[in-house]
Amino acid sequence: MSQSLENRAHAPIGVFDSGVGGLTVAREIMRQLPRERIIYFGDTARLPYGSKSRETIIRYSRQIIRFLQEKGVKAIVVACNTASAFALEQVRKEFILPMIGVVRPGAKVAAKTSKNGRIGVIGTEGTIGSQIYTRTIREHNPKAEVIGKPCPLLVPLVEEGWLKDPITVEIATRYLDFFLKSDIDTLIMGCTHYPLLRSTLRGILGDAVNLVNPAYETARSLKLMLEEQGLINDDGEEAGLKYQFYVSDAAEKFRNFANSILPCEIEEARLVHIEE
Repeated sequence: MSQSLENRAHAPIGVFDSGVGGLTVAREIMRQLPRERIIYFGDTARLPYGSKSRETIIRYSRQIIRFLQEKGVKAIVVACNTASAFALEQVRKEFILPMIGVVRPGAKVAAKTSKNGRIGVIGTEGTIGSQIYTRTIREHNPKAEVIGKPCPLLVPLVEEGWLKDPITVEIATRYLDFFLKSDIDTLIMGCTHYPLLRSTLRGILGDAVNLVNPAYETARSLKLMLEEQGLINDDGEEAGLKYQFYVSDAAEKFRNFANSILPCEIEEARLVHIEE
């Protein structure tokens, strides 16, 4: 490995999302790639992304990637299904950094593990409306029947921290009743917030439906991408470095939420005026 490539391998990974949902991806990266450093940006001032236009999501993503690029990251993880659906293809053309989104890893696993080819997807209105999961699943299983359902109320409930609140259970039940009548055997949690509701979703759907967590699959795919490009920090050097977190609003609320779900304690989330 050349010196410059070795230095790049020790650089951090940039991860971004509209808010706290992408922390499920960061959590999986911490677990599966414990030697890697992470710089996380949560665009808490402009959430939710799911109801915004493609043009707006692309503009937001450009701004955040530039910020992460200035921090010297070696790769970008778009830890947001809506941004993966609307912006990833475009920003890959504009930046030289290796990038990975959260849609393809989960879609691929769902297509290959579903036994009856009936796959449900829950997500934001933007993600479901884009049909990106349907297209990606059918790349791997052309005969798959993909049934999408927007669940817009789940994101603010997760952001509020109401993970096991009776209101959350009631709303999730009303959304998922749609799938109980659809004979699916696989459900993709197509929003990075949703793995935090996994036990609730499991309780509603039962054990017969396989829940696919794109956050877990994305971390696995990230590891492969870094290995292929010689960018993985695999020599044990600089292990255990602290992680950095930035947000566009409500830093203390973000920090408190992050500390409730991450395997490590974060001391601060720094406020960044991303549009300046």
